[in-house]
Amino acid sequence: MEAELMAPALLTGNELDALFKPRSIAIIGASQKELSIGNVIIKNLVNYGYTGSIYPINPKMSEIRGLKAYPTIFDVEDEIDLAHVIIPAKFVPQTIEDCGKKGIRAVIINSAGFSEMGEEGIALQKEFLAIAKQYGIRIFGPNCQGIINTDPEYRAYCNFTFTFPEPGGISIVALSGGVGAFIMQSLFDLEIGMRLYASNGNACDVSIPDVIRYYGNDEKTKAIILYTEGLSNPLEFMEVAKTVTKKKPILAMKAGRTEEGAKAAASHTGSLAGVDISTELIFEKTGILAFHNEEELCQVAMAFETQPFPKGNRVGIITNTGGPAVIATDELVSSGLRLSALSERAKSILHQTMLPEATIGNPIDVVATGGGVHFRSALDVLMDEEDIDSVYINFVTAPFTDTNEVARNIVEVNQMRKKPIVCNFMTNMSLERFRETAKILKDGGVPCYSFPTTAAKALGALYRYSKTRSRDIGLPTVFPGINKKIAEVILSQAKKEGKSYLSADRVYEILSAYGIPVADWWMAHDPEEAMNAATKIGFPVVLKAESAKLIHKSDMGGVVINLKNAAEVKAAAEKMRQAFGEKGLNFLVQKFLPGGKELIAGVSTKAGLGHLVMFGLGGIYVEVLKDVVFKIAPVTQVEANEMLSSIKAAKLLDGVRGEKGINKALAAEIIQRVSQLVTDFPVITEMDMNPIIALGDKVFAVDARIKID
Repeated sequence: MEAELMAPALLTGNELDALFKPRSIAIIGASQKELSIGNVIIKNLVNYGYTGSIYPINPKMSEIRGLKAYPTIFDVEDEIDLAHVIIPAKFVPQTIEDCGKKGIRAVIINSAGFSEMGEEGIALQKEFLAIAKQYGIRIFGPNCQGIINTDPEYRAYCNFTFTFPEPGGISIVALSGGVGAFIMQSLFDLEIGMRLYASNGNACDVSIPDVIRYYGNDEKTKAIILYTEGLSNPLEFMEVAKTVTKKKPILAMKAGRTEEGAKAAASHTGSLAGVDISTELIFEKTGILAFHNEEELCQVAMAFETQPFPKGNRVGIITNTGGPAVIATDELVSSGLRLSALSERAKSILHQTMLPEATIGNPIDVVATGGGVHFRSALDVLMDEEDIDSVYINFVTAPFTDTNEVARNIVEVNQMRKKPIVCNFMTNMSLERFRETAKILKDGGVPCYSFPTTAAKALGALYRYSKTRSRDIGLPTVFPGINKKIAEVILSQAKKEGKSYLSADRVYEILSAYGIPVADWWMAHDPEEAMNAATKIGFPVVLKAESAKLIHKSDMGGVVINLKNAAEVKAAAEKMRQAFGEKGLNFLVQKFLPGGKELIAGVSTKAGLGHLVMFGLGGIYVEVLKDVVFKIAPVTQVEANEMLSSIKAAKLLDGVRGEKGINKALAAEIIQRVSQLVTDFPVITEMDMNPIIALGDKVFAVDARIKID
């Protein structure tokens, strides 16, 4: 059917409103087959109570599931906001053209057969995407489930899954439809309400960052759950996530943590930066809370839906049973929380209101016979305590207590929303009496957990987000006195000559140009010159064979340390020349710095993200202990200090058993200067300074390597 070209309808509020808030939906590929996607989507829309108009499109049917069917979208007289496309892949480009002419603003392509299927599918995907951009259509998918909006104003179940979630404040975005559906079902089983859902398959147009941005601007979304298996545009994701996490929490899980790392690069840094570390660093840099356990992720979401965020890490515990409070305390402390002592005023009040056998302190043990009035007094005290930021409750439903009254008192305080409350609720749900108690707590918005550890983790996550949201890493330092021109000339020349690795003298020249201290050195061309250079530098010295073919010199006998006189230097150089038998073999002579602590700093690159800066314990132990941490460049002073404090051997840097600690300020400065160097010169793909010797108040790079693209 011919149709006039229609301009896309003007969007109100947000360009994705047509996707998430459609007033009318066409199902292109609607079917009478009960188990077909084109039938299930219509059934879901009807059964979920979609408030808009549904237009099944099928040229052979006049009616599907009690709804009038239309031969084409042009036979629908009304405007259409959103179209589901469920037809063979080869027909999709023309269908997108028809949608554009009809003025449809968003299309969900449920059909498969595109980029996931190879070159032919990629070509089809490019074709329909170009057409969509011409008409201003946003494409969701292809090869995807779709979206769900639980808002009673829409009830848009544009999806072929089977869970009908209750309205709530948690919005989900998942790359994998299977995992997304599982998370949605898990929330449903936990009686946690859901707001929005999106699983975008191939994500050829509407991306995960697009969806997160939309959720971030949605006032009714209180927290976002993200599941991903990779980030196609890390920089875009970071930009969006950094903004959204300042407004609301993102709880994320990334699959593939145990996958073998990317191919080992020649430098230590490259081999240590596994394939998944960049995603973890992105989560950290943007304030996303990372989870490695899908059950914990869903359980924690319960607290984020109903609770305010704590102002600090001081927690008060109320319990009517001893053991679970001990378990909870261990987990709370592991999560960064601490138990604050109660004020004398608080103790005075509790001595008057508690039963004689109660324990007055933190935890407050109201004992098993404690009733609603005792829980309420304990809660009121903790809410008024300046040194308490959150409250943890162990509540076992003793048969000789009015548990409903206890629950009502907890709910009353919870609804004041002064401080976050989580509850370890231990009961027998087969008894009607205790099911009623549970319902009072649930309806009152109190997050309840069966295990003390789970409840403690949830409260810990609330604190983690509060801490993350208020964290200010500052701006990267731009150090004065940098001679950028020297590095530019050296790197340009190496690139012209087709070199992958810079010679040691060029590396040290670049480091010096960027204010990174290096041990005194000299490049010698023969044993005689090496001997003279050593005399000028001063003994003892280190001698290193220098050749483009020698990467890990120490493994090949190309490094000799602690040479104490000129004769030893000359003999060592002669031996290296004979061993390697290379023409043009040079010798790096360097001041030997015995003692001190060996550190490592370096850089590796990640496609689409940029440079990862590394710091840790160096020397020969780096590949064994792997006590290193990474940050995404540019690295600020706050982040550099965090790197020093977060390695396992951090206490060694402060000094132990009478040993003097290192100059941590200078070590942090070196990290930042390395970050500035690679930010200025993206051509540097790998950099390795191992070891860096921290000796007294000084810190020197004594071995370094730079690889360029």
